[in-house]
Amino acid sequence: MDFELTKEQKIIRSSAREFLRKECPVSLMRELKDDPNGYDPALWRKMADLGWHGIMIPEACNGMGGSFLDLAILLEAMGEVCCPGPFFSSIVMGATSILRAGSDAQKQNLLPRLASGELICSMALTEPGNWYGLDNIHTRLDPDGDGFILNGNKLFVENAHISDLILCVAGSEEAVAGGGLSLALVDRKNPGVRCTPLETLSFEKHCRVVFDNVRIPRENILGAFGAAGKTAEYLLEVGAVGKCAEMVGGIGAVFEKTVSHAKNRKQFGKSIGSFQAVQHHCANMEVDVDGARFLTYQAAWKIAKGIPAAMDASMAKAWTSEAARRVTALGHQIHGAISFCEEHDMHLFYRKAKACETAFGDGGFHLEKIAGNLVS
Repeated sequence: MDFELTKEQKIIRSSAREFLRKECPVSLMRELKDDPNGYDPALWRKMADLGWHGIMIPEACNGMGGSFLDLAILLEAMGEVCCPGPFFSSIVMGATSILRAGSDAQKQNLLPRLASGELICSMALTEPGNWYGLDNIHTRLDPDGDGFILNGNKLFVENAHISDLILCVAGSEEAVAGGGLSLALVDRKNPGVRCTPLETLSFEKHCRVVFDNVRIPRENILGAFGAAGKTAEYLLEVGAVGKCAEMVGGIGAVFEKTVSHAKNRKQFGKSIGSFQAVQHHCANMEVDVDGARFLTYQAAWKIAKGIPAAMDASMAKAWTSEAARRVTALGHQIHGAISFCEEHDMHLFYRKAKACETAFGDGGFHLEKIAGNLVS
């Protein structure tokens, strides 16, 4: 793998950083933490106008025709400023689901609306008793006449309350006994869909979603009924690597802020960065940031090239989850008590890192997956 970005990717990175630092400073996350919608519609439209929503969407569907690696570059830039909003749920999960499993008609109908920012999506996967992975999916999608009936209970559905479509992973009666899973596109405004906002550590907008006898037309099934198991596994990989990219951006920003603070903060007549113990902390932080970036971009590159990346995704998520915890903790330690104040940015990065750590499997979950792949 060549880790040197192309000229176009360098432009994406530099322009994204410039735009986000101007239009979406970290302070915006603090301003929106109590907003029920959790995002700025004006910023959402500006991002769509820049083509970010369509970065992976084919040109035939009004997108930019880029790759998952291009998307990872954007996600890292967003992580540097804790960018709020439904980009991850709509584009990383929603657009990927449709690209991977949608019919030509579904792609032509939905992808242009995603690219324009008109459509907001969310992914409903986690359930009570099913923290990670695809085991113990009890939400049921059963045939009923010329359509299906959906019943179940999902947790931590990001941006469900503002979504137009909820992509729900469900099994049938046969699936509960060991059969396949299905992906259903659910209209959030259906009267059988109930969304209850949840309080979160990172101020992101997650919901509990209850599906009560929701009627699903046959054309709203992504792929074949009962045949979405492989697609769901792929989405978990994409989600894990996407969260790694966000974490890389976040801990990279924490490292830069901490080094700057260590250079400028004076104690005993000299900068605290001149003390060996602080230097050791900063060196350990850089090792974690570089290791996380290497593993994340290796997995993102394989996904972009269509190379099997299950092991790489798990390695990236396991390392980056632990690295994010260490880097943000050391950042707090070097900044001292000021970093725990509400007005300081450090606690926002810590909260975001902790939320990303648990999304799509924590370090322990992915280490078990790695071990299973090694012995299989």
